[in-house]
Amino acid sequence: MSALAGQIDLFERYLTTERRASPRTVTTYLRDLRLLQRSLAAHPQRADAKLLTTRDLRAFLASFPEAREPATVIRKVSALRAFYRFLMRRKLAERNPAADLRTPKLKRKLPTFLAVEKANEATEMPTAVGTGPQHLRDRAMLEVLYGSGLRVSELCGLDRDALDLDAGVARVLGKGGKERIVPLGSLARQAIKEYLAVRHELHDAKTQRQDPAAVFLGARGERLGVRQVQKLVKRYGMLATGTAALHPHALRHSCATHLLDAGADLRSIQELLGHASLSTTQRYTHVSMDQLQAVYAKAHPLAKARKE
Repeated sequence: MSALAGQIDLFERYLTTERRASPRTVTTYLRDLRLLQRSLAAHPQRADAKLLTTRDLRAFLASFPEAREPATVIRKVSALRAFYRFLMRRKLAERNPAADLRTPKLKRKLPTFLAVEKANEATEMPTAVGTGPQHLRDRAMLEVLYGSGLRVSELCGLDRDALDLDAGVARVLGKGGKERIVPLGSLARQAIKEYLAVRHELHDAKTQRQDPAAVFLGARGERLGVRQVQKLVKRYGMLATGTAALHPHALRHSCATHLLDAGADLRSIQELLGHASLSTTQRYTHVSMDQLQAVYAKAHPLAKARKE
């Protein structure tokens, strides 16, 4: 085994046991670092993080067909920087060649969101097409996604003992294992109560097994997964809006945008969404401003006169 392979293994153990990074972060970092390891297979004498230079790392980054894609470059540079910071802290490297890597500017896409009317149509759609336990589940699920701005992973991870319907709140486990309390609106509370009354009907037909903890269950009584929720949201979005582009994050974005439009302050929205940085929440000010400008251009007489 090369020195680099051993160094990457140490970094993996650090990520999983000490830093407790998310599985997605671990997978992404390790994938890019293993690519670096394979790129040096023809030069085994160079397969040591201590011997690599900034020039070597730049050559590695430029060796991929997708190297011109800013997001790809940024991701790979992030992995290299994290790797070398770890090595430097552990005294496993004397210099950090990744520190001199430059990243391209990534044009940040503004969040997509629904108009209030369309968001309401989407959340009401499940019970408009059926009244079975799965329809009641889906109505509750959409009300929570839109009403409380949850991430889809947070929704799927929601447990029954985390709900306090009398107080109108839920305890949510967010990114990095951070816990927060989110409000549940009256429509969400009502939808959850109606679903919980028939939740017992969702179980494995043969074994009668049912996940005792999860709020949202699949048809066989198992905890509903992220992909399943994404497909359901897409389906109801198609029925409500006529397009198959709706996804759970769009409901989260809609929640934040509508709160901001109604006068909520950014700090409160940041707390609700569980954003670590206020700069992430500030994206919604741009969305609202774009919306305001579009309305102004369409409706204000001076704007019309200037166009003419």
